Amino acid sequence: MATDSNEVNDSSEVLEAPEEGTVPAGTATAEAKTAVATAAPKPTTGKMSAYEMIRAFEAGQLKSGLPEIYVGDTVKVGVRIREGTKERVQPYEGVVIAKRHGGMNETITVRRIFQGIGVERVFMLHSPQVASVTVERRGKVRRAKLFYLRDRVGKATRVKQRFDR
Repeated sequence: MATDSNEVNDSSEVLEAPEEGTVPAGTATAEAKTAVATAAPKPTTGKMSAYEMIRAFEAGQLKSGLPEIYVGDTVKVGVRIREGTKERVQPYEGVVIAKRHGGMNETITVRRIFQGIGVERVFMLHSPQVASVTVERRGKVRRAKLFYLRDRVGKATRVKQRFDR
């Protein structure tokens, strides 16, 4: 019996390429089985624990593209200021004298001298009030906290510049 090219022969099997991440039966090795097992996503029941929900929310709020900031660096922080319906960005430049926490709660303490008076501000790096952070110059220090700068006046408050970072 002759078949037309349009008809499909029921006895023939159609061979398909295996899906990505799967191994054809009988050819699986121990390595391939573990690779497939680890690549498969975990089944979700639709409920997340409170810890997972907080972690997922915080991961979405983290800013990307922040520079590496070290204690002793001179930084310029752009702070969003809202006056009525208007919003502007005001720069605040000073020396980082402390870093605290990590992740979502990471803060830096920036000290500057304004009209002969030392002013310190604490900035949460991932806050929406912080528009930008740029490192103006790197400082060469040997301490984790530079609180001793509070007692110094004038040229004694200068920090040596570091050129290797």
